[in-house]
Amino acid sequence: MEISVTPESEAGVYANFVGVWHDADVFTLDFTAVTRPPEMTTDPETGEEFLRVQSRIVSRVRIPPGQVFEIMRALEVQLSGWESETGRTP
Repeated sequence: MEISVTPESEAGVYANFVGVWHDADVFTLDFTAVTRPPEMTTDPETGEEFLRVQSRIVSRVRIPPGQVFEIMRALEVQLSGWESETGRTP
């Protein structure tokens, strides 16, 4: 497969978190960048404390369910290569 990238997309975007969710037909990956330091806050309705992390979606990618397995395999190959090259494990 030959893949081309437009000049505008070639640099990519920075994301330090990904949220994953699905419905019957599609998996959605929301890549986000944290925009503020995490802070403890209180839910006004329950009084329960929780860690609030504000972030902004920098890219939303929707994929068919069958593609999820291919992505998982590709990530495993790349992670194993990274571990071998750097001597580190995440």
